[in-house]
Amino acid sequence: MTTSNTGTGAVEPAVREELARLRDSIDNIDAAVVHMLAERFKCTQQVGHLKARHRLPPADPAREARQIARLRALAESAKLDPAFAEKFLNFIVAEVIHHHERIAEINGGGAGAAPASD
Repeated sequence: MTTSNTGTGAVEPAVREELARLRDSIDNIDAAVVHMLAERFKCTQQVGHLKARHRLPPADPAREARQIARLRALAESAKLDPAFAEKFLNFIVAEVIHHHERIAEINGGGAGAAPASD
């Protein structure tokens, strides 16, 4: 069996078909990940508004530490590198905190401001 990364001409049709099948699955998984992240961010936006209304800080280090420990354990049981899972969660959490800070600013300056009226 001949495989090549320089083009598809020398690759057997069965290999091309298997590659296409696997890539289709990867594309479906990527789409699901994007949709799951969108749903997660919808929820975290609601959390940001709730925090702003009640003058809570944008970040919750204790919650973040529990989530990291939980995600690392999930990653291990799923045979995924826990360090990668932690980096991924840290990236998401940083974006969430940024959103919460912006929401707090819009609602009157954050943790020291009066609750926003809805």
